[in-house]
Amino acid sequence: MQDVSIVGIGMTPVGEHWELGLRELSQQAIQAALEDAGLRLQDVNALVVGNALGTYINNQSHVAALVADYAGLHGVEAFRVEAMDASGGVALRQGMQMIASGAAEVVLVVGVENVTDVVGAARHNALATALDAEFEAAHGVTPVAVAGMMMRRYMHEYGVALNQFEGFSINAHLNGSKNQNAMYRNKLKPGAFAAAPAVADPVTLFDSAPDADGACALVLTRTERAKDMIPVPVRVKSSAAATDTLAVHSREDVLFLRAANVAAGRAYQLAGIAPTDIHLLELHDAYTILTALQLEAIGFAERGRGWGLAVDNKIGLTGELPISTFGGLKARGNPLGATGVYQAAEVALQLRGTAGENQVPNARIGMALNLGGLGTTAVAHILERVD
Repeated sequence: MQDVSIVGIGMTPVGEHWELGLRELSQQAIQAALEDAGLRLQDVNALVVGNALGTYINNQSHVAALVADYAGLHGVEAFRVEAMDASGGVALRQGMQMIASGAAEVVLVVGVENVTDVVGAARHNALATALDAEFEAAHGVTPVAVAGMMMRRYMHEYGVALNQFEGFSINAHLNGSKNQNAMYRNKLKPGAFAAAPAVADPVTLFDSAPDADGACALVLTRTERAKDMIPVPVRVKSSAAATDTLAVHSREDVLFLRAANVAAGRAYQLAGIAPTDIHLLELHDAYTILTALQLEAIGFAERGRGWGLAVDNKIGLTGELPISTFGGLKARGNPLGATGVYQAAEVALQLRGTAGENQVPNARIGMALNLGGLGTTAVAHILERVD
């Protein structure tokens, strides 16, 4: 098996791109990634696209062919993968496996989403496809409603007050304020989190990440080749994925993210490291309850104590475990099927040492954890700086 490295990164700002569609957003990210890698379109052997809701919101299946066509990648192998919010992470994993197996020499991985053209019931119905259609969505349940129920249960079980979660959002917005690609660059004041309007009690407006449009592209190749291409390649040290039950109510423990636990555990084992070896962590902070539960599931906090890392100020750029270093989903925005690719790109920028004002000092190993739905799918990538 070949070692795989990231040699090119390209991303669009995350936000409401009403004037752009899937093809235009993808092309911008692809061009930037190829320029970053010093490659041309004809150097690309394959294209893997992560997209969650193109079929429902954009009336567009066959998304990979659309992206390849518009970008000028004629004749390449191209396919789309879907795992709802985890589509980007799965796309990266598939692209990595193509390089590792020798099936391709250069692979473009693109995550793209364009959801803000529709609002109200149309978007809620599309987002609800992440849930069990017969036992959840059919009864009017939405992802944010499930997150609200999980958060309420957590607060009851562990005696946690709502304001004890606010540190996650404060940190995300502080980091997002320095990121030119972030959707929200405003800082949050202490106390604003719990006082914000409720979205699905106890989830508030400052607790949930905004749905957004955006595209991010990564160029992958063999590590041996990567060393001759760019000054600092970023190696995929390990990759793993796992699933849990689709319906949250079917889980043995609704407050334990089993898929995240299994995926991260496999990734640690494959990389030959422990959680304490991770220098930064990009979590899937669609809701702060998911942030706390991920920290507990993947070895950074005891059960019922995930929120404590934010209260103890351990998650900032210079803290013991920097998270959401470019704003996370909360401030950067959540472009759904593209989120996992943005996460990996942000980790790679940190490991390259090119994160600017968002730089984590001396970062050499980072982890990206991408979730689909309310923890139904989890994809973990551990990345390492190559000198």
